[in-house]
Amino acid sequence: MNLSKMDLTGKVAIVTGGSRGLGRGMALALAEAGADIVVASRTISALEKTAEEIRQRGSRSLALPTDVSKVDQINRMIKDTLDEFGRIDILVNNAGTIVRKPSLELTEEEWDKVVDTILKASFFCAQAAAKAMIKQKKGKIINIGSLTSKRGTPRIIPYVASRGGILQLTRGLAVEWAPYNINVNAIGPGYFKTQQTAPLFADKEWVKRTVARIPLGRTGIPQDLAGVAVFLASEASDYITGQMIFVDGGWLAAL
Repeated sequence: MNLSKMDLTGKVAIVTGGSRGLGRGMALALAEAGADIVVASRTISALEKTAEEIRQRGSRSLALPTDVSKVDQINRMIKDTLDEFGRIDILVNNAGTIVRKPSLELTEEEWDKVVDTILKASFFCAQAAAKAMIKQKKGKIINIGSLTSKRGTPRIIPYVASRGGILQLTRGLAVEWAPYNINVNAIGPGYFKTQQTAPLFADKEWVKRTVARIPLGRTGIPQDLAGVAVFLASEASDYITGQMIFVDGGWLAAL
């Protein structure tokens, strides 16, 4: 295999929710593969820190404070990226949030917050980026799902609905945009310790039960997503579209 196909030198990637957690890990991985990175999130201080880490790896980086639940801010993010770098080759739709409570207690505001941040934002970020990718006649869009894209989980229903929607969004856009040479795929992380999952990991009994169900015997770390993120962003995945690759230590396979 020609390993140069994994080289992202000269490519420009946007990573939403890129200031911390899994988004930060994927942003750094893409930078290490040679891409210049735009990191976008609502946390300004963390954004600048991640952007500096990217620059230390030899790539250019732009930190853009962005609320991706707002379409006008998405459009501004795309415009600022094009103004700075002149192109968009890769989009990683990683931004997310969660509300943990019984469905009978959910408010409309809570539903909208989760669905808008995950599903609505992923579509409109993809739409805006695709307009630039079509002009370039090539692009890579990577959406982020989860185990809940495939299984039901109680007490987080807006999240489950959004991540399930991500799977179908990925498939639909992959088919629609294939004539433009835009690949649309998704990554489905298993159990990773992040700010969102911190309440779960604080429960030692939950951790023990969960790890016991993972064939590889551990939960994930951000570096576990590095390889698949670079692969889906690179020319090595040019004939793959409409797929969700689960990175879960074998959890789904063992169900």
